[in-house]
Amino acid sequence: MRTLLPQLARFGTVGLVGLVVDVALFNLLRVTVLAPELIAEGPVIAKIISTSVAIAVNWVGSRYWTFRLEHRRPAAREALEFAVVSIGGLLIAVACLVVSRYALGFTSLLADNIATNVIGLALGSAFRFVLYRAWVFHPGRVTQP
Repeated sequence: MRTLLPQLARFGTVGLVGLVVDVALFNLLRVTVLAPELIAEGPVIAKIISTSVAIAVNWVGSRYWTFRLEHRRPAAREALEFAVVSIGGLLIAVACLVVSRYALGFTSLLADNIATNVIGLALGSAFRFVLYRAWVFHPGRVTQP
């Protein structure tokens, strides 16, 4: 427990930085080069780019700060595992939105934000933390000194 709480705090900080990067980059792209007036699919492309950059930022923060004390495998393999887990977290947030809108019938902007950015974010973050700790950055999986 002594190492878990500080690690959890670092995980939250890294996640917050990633969230800010995602939202800021999405909005920057969305109102400039990927505006829907210029490119019909611009907002979708902007979200893919912003989320990809946020995942990369989160991986660097997780590897070199949150889980810095664990000796690890090669960075490329760890990055791939991190991406798989991150996509899992994204799918959880999307699933919460789908359940809210289509199963429960909550279709307002507020309901969408609560479903995906509150409930989905909380569940996805818990999912990611557990798998990052138990799989991606687990010290027992060391293959290099």
